[in-house]
Amino acid sequence: MKQLSILLIILFAFTPIKAQEKKCLLDQPAKQDLVQDYADIIDAESEAHLRKTLIAFNDTTSTQILVVTITDLCNEDKVVFAHALLEKWGIGQKGKNNGIVILIKPKEIDGKGETYIAVGYGLEGVLPDAIAKRIVENEMIPYFKEKKYSWGIIAGVNTVMSITSGEFSADEYAKKNSAGWIPFVFVLVFIVFFVLLKSKGASKYAASNNLGFWAALMLMNASSRNHGGSFGNFGSGGGSFGGFGGGSSGGGGAGGSW
Repeated sequence: MKQLSILLIILFAFTPIKAQEKKCLLDQPAKQDLVQDYADIIDAESEAHLRKTLIAFNDTTSTQILVVTITDLCNEDKVVFAHALLEKWGIGQKGKNNGIVILIKPKEIDGKGETYIAVGYGLEGVLPDAIAKRIVENEMIPYFKEKKYSWGIIAGVNTVMSITSGEFSADEYAKKNSAGWIPFVFVLVFIVFFVLLKSKGASKYAASNNLGFWAALMLMNASSRNHGGSFGNFGSGGGSFGGFGGGSSGGGGAGGSW
């Protein structure tokens, strides 16, 4: 009898661990949403704007981009985890398979940060693996290294939307990013000048519309531009999200770590 009691204690001691492992696999959420911040690394203002932008992008192009942040990969490789999410949750439209998962696992003290862009089969020609790799390395990880997760996610989403919506092609993006550091310095100088020029107006706009400074600045910039594909142009719509469409993965994509 004593041995049986000990056996039962051991059995119940391991039960929560097993349950936690299964829960870690992330079943499709009851409330389907294009921003799932399980790691709590996206500030509230950016999360709200991201959500509206991605819903509007889905409504405009039918392409679904899911942003997921997690703290645990469940002992899986990030590639396997991201594609399993795309497949299991059905990101993208059935038949078109035009879904994208942007997965981020923030860096912890005793580990490394991981990110991966999983591309649905229907978008692999538009967003090839090599371009997904450049987006991760050039647009996202530099911000992630500084713990500016919201900025890195927005930069990555913005570029993915621009390419998949046809604002510029993957080849044009590749050429733009292989030109070296001189264009980067030019763009940086322009941004600083632009911020200084509009900072007063943005402050007034933020106060009158109950927005943060940077959100107001982005929205002011977006409203002054008339070409498609920018982050702001898709952010003005964003009603309710109709749910994942049943898309599937073809195994394309790329990622990185820091």
